[in-house]
Amino acid sequence: MTTIDTWRDFDRLAQTILAGKPALRAMPMDLFRRGNEYILSADLPGIDPSSIDVDIDGQQLTIRAERFVPDSKDVKWLVRERSGGTFVRQLSVGEGIDTSSITASYDDGVLTVTMPVRESAKPRKISVARVSEGEAEEAKVVEA
Repeated sequence: MTTIDTWRDFDRLAQTILAGKPALRAMPMDLFRRGNEYILSADLPGIDPSSIDVDIDGQQLTIRAERFVPDSKDVKWLVRERSGGTFVRQLSVGEGIDTSSITASYDDGVLTVTMPVRESAKPRKISVARVSEGEAEEAKVVEA
């Protein structure tokens, strides 16, 4: 069986387009399905939770957060690898997601976005009608 991972393909395309350009503000994430929901976990260490904004507009999910870095004129940086500023990540979610029931939480530097699958998109078992001697039994839909 072939599995199509739209999220991975999209990320691969974006990385190809941006090849050779350093990502100054990264928001690494994982996305997986567990039961009847998709779980997105994004690393946002050192972020003030009040600066995190998660929006859904149609099928477009946007995550925005800001890390404030004090700008001190009397400091001479020796190493500065932790970037500050605004972090943004946008994803298109499928029609099978119940966008009105998406929730988000932030704990220990990880933002977790839970996206439930719509009832109509959940797998279900369809019984097969049996035809015997010209009579057909009604087919029934059974919840899986």
